[in-house]
Amino acid sequence: MPIGHFESAGESIEYGAAGCLFPVDELDATVLQYRDAQLALDDVDGSNVIVVAPTSLATSYSLTQHALTAIPVDSFSTAVQTQLSNELDDPLDTFELIQIGKRNRDSPNHSLTEFTTA
Repeated sequence: MPIGHFESAGESIEYGAAGCLFPVDELDATVLQYRDAQLALDDVDGSNVIVVAPTSLATSYSLTQHALTAIPVDSFSTAVQTQLSNELDDPLDTFELIQIGKRNRDSPNHSLTEFTTA
């Protein structure tokens, strides 16, 4: 899956409602980033992932600039779990990871001539 679980995610939480997750480096939880996050996300079905979704152009930019991060749901404190549960339709314990940012993907180089009609 080239861009992570954005299309197969079990649920999403809006950026504004996920304020308790930022800044990530101050969380009292297990935080996986970069390659470790990619490996963790590869091991989980998309329906077991909650994705932090943008709500505006500014939050979209912020999330795309954010390092790919995966946080196991069971590593959050009770207070954070309660805040997140209030924003979700399904029970929080049905999910394994929260994904912030998007996965890196390889894209081939293209020439502008490929996009013109001859």
